[in-house]
Amino acid sequence: MTTVATLALTGCGDGGTTPPGSTAAPDCEDPPALRSEVPTYTPQDLPAPHPGDAARVSAVVETNCGDLVVELDAAAAPQTVTSFLFLAGEGYWDDSPCHRLTTSGIYVLQCGDPTGTGRGNPGYGYGIENAPADGAYPRGTVAMARTQDPNSNGGQFFIVHQDSELPTEGGGYSIVGRVTEGMDVVDLVASAGAQGGAADGPPAQPVSILSVDVGDR
Repeated sequence: MTTVATLALTGCGDGGTTPPGSTAAPDCEDPPALRSEVPTYTPQDLPAPHPGDAARVSAVVETNCGDLVVELDAAAAPQTVTSFLFLAGEGYWDDSPCHRLTTSGIYVLQCGDPTGTGRGNPGYGYGIENAPADGAYPRGTVAMARTQDPNSNGGQFFIVHQDSELPTEGGGYSIVGRVTEGMDVVDLVASAGAQGGAADGPPAQPVSILSVDVGDR
């Protein structure tokens, strides 16, 4: 199972540390059904690292609850960004559910598995890059989920909805970028909690990625 961290779990306002409030939030449409077929690739399909020039790369993640704008850091995470761009261009994440929400200990919404099981991957993996040495992942961070294998980064990623500290053992988790617009969408999902009131589980408010569009700024 691809996961963001192995912790004993019992997962703020912009720039703050308090949990999101219940202020006006986006409305959600019904999520799409799971796809009957999921694309798979081979290790040879992993493209070469992004040139990593000074220009940032932006991505618009359309969900059934609204859009997120993500700024991808090609200079700090060239292999992670090039994989992100490849999968987005392939439509790998189209109609894929965000399958995991954590609300205690760590605070993340995990997405990127078209199977919805938390075990799916694109068929290739790559190593860790741009992982903070202190394990600090601020609110709005977008980072890659992986297994205990440091070379298992692939298609699953997580969005941090409150400042979190993640384990650094094994190398940490690759930061691919940050959400610059649309954290109200993530807050809406986080405020509803996980199903059954659990601290770690499928979101009670279903949210799915409909498409990911990318382009250089």
